[in-house]
Amino acid sequence: MAATETRPRVEPARPFVERYLPALLAQAGHLMVGDFADEIRAQGLSLLEWRVLATLVESPPLAVGMLARRAVTKQPTLTRLLDRLVQQGLVRRIAAPSDRRQTLVAITPTGQALVGGLTERAEARQQGLRAAVGEDRWCTLETLLRQLIEQLGEKAQGTAAPA
Repeated sequence: MAATETRPRVEPARPFVERYLPALLAQAGHLMVGDFADEIRAQGLSLLEWRVLATLVESPPLAVGMLARRAVTKQPTLTRLLDRLVQQGLVRRIAAPSDRRQTLVAITPTGQALVGGLTERAEARQQGLRAAVGEDRWCTLETLLRQLIEQLGEKAQGTAAPA
């Protein structure tokens, strides 16, 4: 170990679920969303619908498989959800220019208008959490999570949701 590195503090043994990273990430995510989930539901959206629409905001059209991975759902579940969102005029399906057999999904102006205010409130909420955690620690956490997602995504190509 290099002289400038420090070893993390060893904590006393904890029960399995308190050491299990997927459980810790799920708990942190749930707490971070907190009462914002009520705002999402007040707009007539489920949390999954919100994740799908928020994923498409500021994004080029996405392939269904990629959208499923980013929205953390299985592709068959997403396909059924997309049917409803298309009927509501919130998203549209597009044939991929490079392969017309592949379907891309884009948010519509109606969908954008519905989630626009929500994404602004989500961003403001996140800024508050970021300030509470501290900029350096937040950036470190974000970098580590992106690296973990990238590494696991390369290994799992095609799986949508963690166990």
